[in-house]
Amino acid sequence: MTTTVPTPWWLRTLVWIVAPALGYGLAALLNLLSGVEWLPGPFGLIEELPEVVTTYVTPALGVVLGLVLAALIDAESLKVQVSTAEVVLTRPGHRRAVPRADIAVVFPDRDRLVLLGRTGQELAREPTLVMSRRVRAAFTEHGVPWADEDPYLAAYRRWVPDLPDISPAANAILAERQKALKSGDEDELRDLREELGRLGIVVRDVKKKQFWRHAS
Repeated sequence: MTTTVPTPWWLRTLVWIVAPALGYGLAALLNLLSGVEWLPGPFGLIEELPEVVTTYVTPALGVVLGLVLAALIDAESLKVQVSTAEVVLTRPGHRRAVPRADIAVVFPDRDRLVLLGRTGQELAREPTLVMSRRVRAAFTEHGVPWADEDPYLAAYRRWVPDLPDISPAANAILAERQKALKSGDEDELRDLREELGRLGIVVRDVKKKQFWRHAS
C-alpha cells in the first residue's frame, strides 16, 4: 500500500493565477504613479517612455515576471509517496527515492521536509509549499517516526573558516558553500550539501549563516 500526498491542485492553480496578476498590477501601478509630479527618480523616467511601451510592453513584462515567479514557487510543489518499501519525494525536475529501512526520523525544518538516517545523516531535504497533517500522517501510518523539529538541533555549531574540528576538505567545501549561500545559488547549495554529507558533515542554514554537525 502506498500513501500519496501531493501539493493541493488548488494551491498550484492559485499560484499561477495570482503571480502574473500581481505582476500586471504592479506594472499598472508604476504607470499610474509616473504621472504624479512629486515622485522622484524612476517614476519620472517611466513618464518619458513612449505611450506604446507604457500601454503594452510594461504590463506584458509584469505578466512575464509574474510567470517566472510562479514557476519558481511551483518548483517547490512537493509530492510525497510513502510505502512499506520506500519514500519517494517528487517535485518538478527532481525525484528522490529513499529506502524505508534507511529512515530513522522525518521532521519539518521551516519550508523543508527532512529525512534522517540511522546515524543522523541527511537522506533528503526537499522544499515544500505545504507541511500539512496529511504529510505527517503519511509517514506515521507506515511506521516512520516523525518529529516536530530536528532531534539534533542542539548539536549544531556555527561554521567559521578553518575550524580545527573538521577536515580541510570539509572546510573548503563550506567556504565555497558560503559563497553560494550569499548568492542564492540553490543548485550549488544542494550539490555542496551532498558533498559534505559524504564527508560525514550535516549543514543547516540560518539567515545566510551555516551551522554544522557531525553525523553520528
